[in-house]
Amino acid sequence: MIDILQKLEATIHQRRDADPNDSYVASLHVKGRAKMAEKLGEEAVEAVIAAVQDDKTAMTGEAADLLFHMMVLLADMDLSIDDVLTELARREGLSGIVEKASRKD
Repeated sequence: MIDILQKLEATIHQRRDADPNDSYVASLHVKGRAKMAEKLGEEAVEAVIAAVQDDKTAMTGEAADLLFHMMVLLADMDLSIDDVLTELARREGLSGIVEKASRKD
C-alpha cells in the first residue's frame, strides 16, 4: 500500500507546474504554501467531524483528502513521504510520552 503513496507523490511532483486550469495540484502550487496549509487544516477539521459523528465512510474519504493535501504541502517543502516514514520508523517502539518529551520545542 505504501506504493500508492509513492505513486501519488510522483503525480503531485509531475503536476505542480501544469496549467492551474487543468490541475488541482498546480492551482494549489500557484496559490502558495499558505493556501496549501489552509486546505490541509480544512481537511483535518472535516476528518475530526467525521470521527466525532462516527461516520466511517466520511472518515475514509476525509482521511484520503487529508493525506493528499499533506503530501502536496510536503512536496512544496521539498520533503517526501519517505521522510515521514523514516520519522515514524525512528519513533517505533517509543512511548508517545517519552518521544514528545525528547523534542526540542
